[in-house]
Amino acid sequence: MNKKRNWWFFTLILLIFLALLIFGIVYFLNGSTTQWNIDTLHNYALTGNLQNIHMVVSNNVVTISGYLISDDGAITQFSITIARDAYNLLLLEDWFASLNSLATVSDGSSTPLWLTLLSSFLPFIIMILIYVWIFRMMMKGGGMGGAGGIFGMSKNRARQTKSDVKFSDVAGISEEKAEIVELVDYLKNPSKYASAGARVPKGVLMEGPPGTGKTLLAKAVAGEANVPFFSIAGSEFEEMFVGLGASRVREMFADAKKTAPCIIFIDEIDAVGRKRSANMGSGTNEQTLNQLLVEMDGFGTNSGIIVMAATNRVDVLDSALLRPGRFDRTIQISLPDIREREAILRLHARNKKISPKVDWRRVAERTPGFSGAQLENVLNEAAILMVREKKPIISIQEIDEAIDRVVGGPAKKSRAMTAQDKDIVSYHEAGHALIGLKLDSASKVQKVTIIPRGNAGGYTIMTPKDESVFSSIQDLEASIAGYLGGRAAESIIFGDKNVTTGAHDDLDKATNIARRMVTQFGMSSLGMTKFITMQDDAYGKTTGAYSDETAAKIDAEIAKMLDRSYEIAKKIISEHRDTLELIAESLKILETITAEQIEFINKNKKLPQEVIDEKLKREERKEKEERGEILDFSPDENDDTDPTNNSEEKDK
Repeated sequence: MNKKRNWWFFTLILLIFLALLIFGIVYFLNGSTTQWNIDTLHNYALTGNLQNIHMVVSNNVVTISGYLISDDGAITQFSITIARDAYNLLLLEDWFASLNSLATVSDGSSTPLWLTLLSSFLPFIIMILIYVWIFRMMMKGGGMGGAGGIFGMSKNRARQTKSDVKFSDVAGISEEKAEIVELVDYLKNPSKYASAGARVPKGVLMEGPPGTGKTLLAKAVAGEANVPFFSIAGSEFEEMFVGLGASRVREMFADAKKTAPCIIFIDEIDAVGRKRSANMGSGTNEQTLNQLLVEMDGFGTNSGIIVMAATNRVDVLDSALLRPGRFDRTIQISLPDIREREAILRLHARNKKISPKVDWRRVAERTPGFSGAQLENVLNEAAILMVREKKPIISIQEIDEAIDRVVGGPAKKSRAMTAQDKDIVSYHEAGHALIGLKLDSASKVQKVTIIPRGNAGGYTIMTPKDESVFSSIQDLEASIAGYLGGRAAESIIFGDKNVTTGAHDDLDKATNIARRMVTQFGMSSLGMTKFITMQDDAYGKTTGAYSDETAAKIDAEIAKMLDRSYEIAKKIISEHRDTLELIAESLKILETITAEQIEFINKNKKLPQEVIDEKLKREERKEKEERGEILDFSPDENDDTDPTNNSEEKDK
């Protein structure tokens, strides 16, 4: 009611201002024009100093206007109004006839007075209407920052969400899902918990790598819980104005209290919940965080409101936000293991035409380290490949290709490789595979390919033999040796002077493992001192608070570890060079070999039958070409002797 009264008062003031403005403009225009009579016009017409003469002829009167330029340069605007009969008589006068020849004559009846006034004041009217509209929007939204304000900076940006995701659509994180199901059960049956003297957790924080299902769980809660569900991103609290984020937090909780019991979900809460700096209260982000802390657990009570949040940077959150009473539970959602990957694959395969011959266990073995989002993307890529190749169902070939596309991008089969490049890549990847076969603690080889993808000339997929939570010194050293197996194979086959740059990514990964063993895991001769804290590592720092002398010792220890693992790799490859040759030859012929074919080579010390068959086909084709029976000058995709390409292939 008060807003309506203010609106009418403002409208009245605006109308009075508009009337005064129009009156003033008309008065100014009329007051600056000198009114003449016929004699004055006659006298000045004879001097020839009149310019811009304009005559408006109507039915009854004629208006003559223009400017007088005096000898000293002064300009006077004049106007004279005469009757139509007098105007007709003046046309007989010689002086008026000469004046009339210089004038522009218009019909006054064609341009009404109201239209002339409207065209003059139209810009002012448009500006006033725009101002009135802006003011009404401001009044309606309670100010520029109000809900629906003209600049869209509403205080409460949380949206009430309706989701069609159910808990049955979430797989692979059964323990974490059970924790969330309990919250929904409390909201539906609060008396059951109240009788046991239990209170509902005020907040639940879900933490884990990207793509593991944090937001998906929140959507499932929204779909299952028959209560209002508000969702907002952490970045939506802050704008350019100081204090706006804190105001939005207050408004969000005020709206939530009206609909309690309810759930508030804050995605990427690290955007607003970062640790406070030494300059307390100096930044807008800290004001927003302080308000969030008070609303979650302050003097006021928020009964019936559960705050859920998701982040993959829990290490940067303020400790006051993580204490019990605010976020009572922290649910760790990690990357799925082999059993969970199998369950996720089966879930996402429900609405797709999959061949019954597909062994999901084997697919899960070939996707180590994949998140739930990546597994969903694998099956989506496989479905796209099925449509592209016009196949009725998705077979293991499409799934394998989809895995490769997710790992390294689309295959670049058109990229020509010289015979030398193909030899280098084949022996390099065979070196990785051989270390995985012969070193007990090394990862198991699932697939090896020399088909270029992205910047990689080839790559090897390896999975841990046992997906353990912990890694021993022996496991980590075996991983380093596995990464250095490609460089070791190049050195043994082509010589130390002919090793290539293909191992640059392998060296980066091996060095990173060795550095963490020395600086974080206490697995070196430097002792158990932790040189780089978890917080430093989270912020990407590779150096800690230690002296230059200690830094030199760390570098020396890393080099010692790499050299030791490299010698192990060279020793294994030298002792099993015959197996290396068989794997490399299989790669040069088939370009891609699987774990089954590698195991066959390792067990029987001979080429798999698929390699022998393909080798015979090539020999027969070559013989026919030599006899002239095949006249095909198109380049063969398996041709090893393309002399036109000297590009250097890089290992992944």
